[in-house]
Order: sequence, then structure tokens, then C-alpha cells
Amino acid sequence: MRNFAFGKAQSVAQASASASLVAEAMLVPDGGAGLNDLRIVKAGGIDLMDLMKEGLLAPAEVTSLAAVPGLDAIAPTPEGGLRVGSMVTLARLAEDPAIRGRYPALAEAAGSSASPQIRAAATFGGNLLQRPRCWYFRLAEFRCLRKGGGHCYAIAGENAYHAIFDNRFCAIVHPSTSATALVALRAEAELTDADGGTRRVALEDFFIGPDRDVQRENDLRQGELLIAVLLPPSAGLSMKHMKLAQKESFDWPLADVAVVLDLSDGGACRRASIVLGAAAPTPWRARAAEAALTGKRIDADAAAAAGRLALDGATPLSGNAYKAPMFEALVKRAILAAAS
Repeated sequence: MRNFAFGKAQSVAQASASASLVAEAMLVPDGGAGLNDLRIVKAGGIDLMDLMKEGLLAPAEVTSLAAVPGLDAIAPTPEGGLRVGSMVTLARLAEDPAIRGRYPALAEAAGSSASPQIRAAATFGGNLLQRPRCWYFRLAEFRCLRKGGGHCYAIAGENAYHAIFDNRFCAIVHPSTSATALVALRAEAELTDADGGTRRVALEDFFIGPDRDVQRENDLRQGELLIAVLLPPSAGLSMKHMKLAQKESFDWPLADVAVVLDLSDGGACRRASIVLGAAAPTPWRARAAEAALTGKRIDADAAAAAGRLALDGATPLSGNAYKAPMFEALVKRAILAAAS
């Protein structure tokens, strides 16, 4: 890892001026190490340090967001939801009373991410913007599609942990467990640029699949920062997040599911959000399963039917068909847990 200059931004505008898009920086024509004359913004720095140690990124300057006021705040919104700053750590997100009380699925997702040590340093925003953990992408020797190469090595290669949906061009899975819960909650990203311009975009639209852009995972633009996530009101909602992993204490999930239900007083489901993580290049909406629950009372039969329908459109690869029964079981369990 080469030497780099380090600084601390004092404002969002100052930090935005230092923001280069990491995805563009890693599009290397010759397949070698990342571009060198870059200024990169650092949140917790977990993924950035990995990319630098792996020889995929070599910035000339790294600017920390730690001193920017307000980015580590959790505050109510006028609409009755919460605004969660991008520098809030995963540990705090998992433990905050307002998150645990009103958005337990998000607290569960954050609390099951990584290890306690990493959760204490990793930030909410950095977790959402981390780059894929596909081993072909993470090896400098492989110039895959996502790094500007000619094809996805995982489709015909070692793909045990890869996507079972939307995997025709690139078989990564989205690396953020928190994103699974946020898409189910219909949360929004708040983005700001160096000129003070802001935009709000639904996270479901912010995360982009390979059919839209095979070299990026999100719609972050040059000079923009993700400064907060906006959670909608949760009154009347029931929710649950569940995860299966090889090393349950800290590993990335083999499969995870977030379920959010809006139930009537009579017990009928008015609206359901069912999102699968570690299933596709983006958090994957199980729309057929959602539709099957709408208007019905939640019981074991309805949950089991939704679990089967959650696999609608799945195209497992040679080494990851085992994920299908995992997701079927997790969807059923999460629905019943949320409903109870």
C-alpha cells in the first residue's frame, strides 16, 4: 500500500470537493492497480482500507468525514420518521432505542453485520456504499466486467456465494445487510454536492443492477456525498430481519431476508414488503410473494406459499442452488415472526 496524504473535512462542501467516485477510479484499462492521482472521502474506512491493501485503489489523498458536524446524528423528521446520519456507526444503529423500538428489523440487520469490533468503527453510509465482496472483483489479477474487463468470471467459475437473481451479466451480491432492511422499509437516501444541492432518492432506486450499469452498485454522482438515510414513519408496521451465515457471529450472510407488514386490526395484510439480501446485485424485492400476502390473514400456509413465490424468477448458478431452500425457509420464518 503506497503512502497517501490524510486530511479532515470540516464541512459537507469541503468533503464533497474531495469526493472521487471509487467505482470510476477502479476502471483500470490495463488491469493493474487502481488510479493514483485521486482524492477519496473516508467514512469508517473499513472497505477503503481493504481496497487499498488489495492493490485495487491507490489514492493520493484521503479525506475523513469524522469532523463534519451533524453526520453522526439520529433525529426525528417532520413526517414522523427518523433521519440517520451517514456517520452513525453500525454498533450505535443496532443499539439506539429509537431504532430498536420503531425499526427493529434495521437494528437486527445492523447488529448481525460483521464483528463487534468492526461494527464499532464501520459507518452506516460506508456500509451502504461498500463495494462487492466477490473474490474475482477483489483480486487485482482478474479484470472482470465490474472493473472494465470483458466478462464475469463468477458465472462459469466459483460462484457458491453469488447471486441467484439478476445474474446474467454480473453475479455479485449486494454486500450490505442493512440495505436489505432499508429497502423493505422504503427508506430514502439524502445526497448533497459541493454546491449545497441536495436530492432524495428511494434506496430501492439508488441501488442499481448490472442491466443498468455493470460497473457501479449505486447512483452516487461525481462530487456527491451520502449524508443521511431517511426512514419513513413506522406506526402500525410489523417487521423482522433474519440471516443465515456460515459463521453466524460475524460472516457475510449466505441469505438474509427483511419483511415489513402493514396489518389491519382484523389481521389481514394491507401491504407487505419482502426483500432478499445476498441474492442479487441489489437488495431483491420478492414482488410475487408480496402480492400473495396482500389481503390475506397471515398464517403458516400463507407464509409457506409466500416463501415458495419468493423464488419466482431465480436462476441459480452451478454452485449456489443451495440458496433457494434457504430463502424459502427464511421468508416463511420472517413473515410469521413479523406477524406475531
